[in-house]
Amino acid sequence: MTSHGMPKRSIGRLQRPFGDLHYEVSGSGPALLFAHGLGGNHLSWWQQLAHFAPRYTCVAFAHRGFAPSTAIAGGPDPADYAGDLAALIDHLKFSDVRLVGQSMGGWTMLEYAIAQPARVKALVLSSTSGTLDRRGCDPSGGKQYDAWEKDADAKVKDGSARGIHPAMGVRAAERSPALHLLYRSIDDMAGPLDKEKLRAGLRRTARRSTAELKSFDVPTLLIAGGQDVVFPPFLASAIATTLPCGEAALMTDAGHSPYFEEAATFNELVEAFLARQR
Repeated sequence: MTSHGMPKRSIGRLQRPFGDLHYEVSGSGPALLFAHGLGGNHLSWWQQLAHFAPRYTCVAFAHRGFAPSTAIAGGPDPADYAGDLAALIDHLKFSDVRLVGQSMGGWTMLEYAIAQPARVKALVLSSTSGTLDRRGCDPSGGKQYDAWEKDADAKVKDGSARGIHPAMGVRAAERSPALHLLYRSIDDMAGPLDKEKLRAGLRRTARRSTAELKSFDVPTLLIAGGQDVVFPPFLASAIATTLPCGEAALMTDAGHSPYFEEAATFNELVEAFLARQR
């Protein structure tokens, strides 16, 4: 903390083979890192940094290809995300870390945790199964997933016609129009990045099965929004039950971005989970 009681803050750029990775560090204490989703960047976590920085060294970064990190010709490959995170953690000289990944950020955080389980004290997957094959995680063999997907696609189409971003959804947009506007503004910062191509890359790299994680002993919390039209919320508990140290929490009224829509509740869930891992 500074003499005025505000957490210290610094901004950096880590040189990587693709260019520079933009990151920001706030606060002091155990390391807590945040990875944003397809519609975000480092700014997405403003409500989490303000909450956790008094007790944790919080790190938010912009994935490769997402401004203000260096743009990549042809767009980024999600398979490279975990390597960037590993380089950042080493650069900051963290001996152990706690990881929070939202949607696309789940690819980054889960893959790092699989590669370096001894260094990860806790993992939070928000509205994501990361590199796990989503349909393959459905206990019903895909029936529940297929029914959810059909309904979700119709809701996304209806919302898009009304100018509503699917990563928040109708309820959140109507309840918090200012947050919806901010979310869209942050999303726009990605500029010409081809997000449809990146979505295809995410699908391509999400091929793991829960059977591969039978010895994955990193404490893992999956948080889902009950109104999500991007990630099937029922998968959070389904996946958690297959993990050695998994648990799940459902935020009933939230959409795809519970960390953004209902930050106080999200932060409380994460805070309590982290406290249990000490």
